[in-house]
Amino acid sequence: MSTVTNKQVILRDYVSGFPKESDFDITTTTVELKLPEGSNSLLVKNLYLSCDPYMRSRMGKPAASGIAQAYTPGKPVLGFGVSRVVESTHPDYKEGDLMWGIVGWEEYSVVTPIPDMHFKIQNTDVPLSYYTGLLGMPGMTAYAGFYEVCSPKKGETVYVSAASGAVGQLVGQFAKMMGCYVVGSAGSKEKVDLLKNKFGFDDAFNYKEEQDLTAALKRCFPKGIDIYFENVGGKMLDAVLLNMNTHGRIAVCGMISQYNLENHEGVHNLSTIIYKRIRIQGFAVFDYYDKYSKFLEFVIPCIKEGKIAYMEDVAEGLEKGPEALVGLFHGKNVGKQVVVIARE
Repeated sequence: MSTVTNKQVILRDYVSGFPKESDFDITTTTVELKLPEGSNSLLVKNLYLSCDPYMRSRMGKPAASGIAQAYTPGKPVLGFGVSRVVESTHPDYKEGDLMWGIVGWEEYSVVTPIPDMHFKIQNTDVPLSYYTGLLGMPGMTAYAGFYEVCSPKKGETVYVSAASGAVGQLVGQFAKMMGCYVVGSAGSKEKVDLLKNKFGFDDAFNYKEEQDLTAALKRCFPKGIDIYFENVGGKMLDAVLLNMNTHGRIAVCGMISQYNLENHEGVHNLSTIIYKRIRIQGFAVFDYYDKYSKFLEFVIPCIKEGKIAYMEDVAEGLEKGPEALVGLFHGKNVGKQVVVIARE
């Protein structure tokens, strides 16, 4: 069989405001199961796809400030996935190898492996889907952001926003391992309960039920915040600045409250940065992939010893991809959002 059908999720047009399921089409094309000689590429069967908030920034018109290249309307959405090599003309990969990295939202992709974009999977005694999250880009984001950017010390106070998501749930647990006092916020009672009962946070609150975020943070951190792991932006960042301690650190991972706004909200309490000597640092995970093997050496034993709790929200089938992705921006996912195309 030299050609097979290939179902794809296509972006219809550039998106403004909140993405909708109607912004995507499910189409079926065909793919050749043979690669051109000397193409230095891989034909992969995609097994698991990762839904990540940063993907929203790729749906809009190309912007000079964009960290990631814009998607091309009429072409498949691109994102992190876990795949099995069907055919290889690349010296580092052979048929049957497993990899994680950037692929199309489709059943089969042709990929030219790029360092720090594609990684061969060596540890297969953990669930493969974990490479979309805990052992993939979100896990590495949590690890680099917390240990490298935040410079944490035992006994410090740590606040994590969007704390039940793929990155936040891990940051909180890394902070607890360091002996920090950790509080998270999320958008539902179910998520708050998870933070306290499954992920081991010292406290958590539902930001949607708080009239005054500054007061909520003061209640949770009567002695102030040493480290803020920022996933939200906007009003939350403003409230945090008033509660930060002197020489506090803020690692800016994301600002999901702003991604779908035409006009981004301003931040008003910036002067506190001066007299509290606060360090605010944005970071991008691909600056830290040289530490990926060190990260695996740290985190895989933690998984096997039951020291890390991890939760996935699984959507079955590629056709469920648009709904799963759009749901991220309405807080519908509970844990790391994964789309399963095939388990083998």
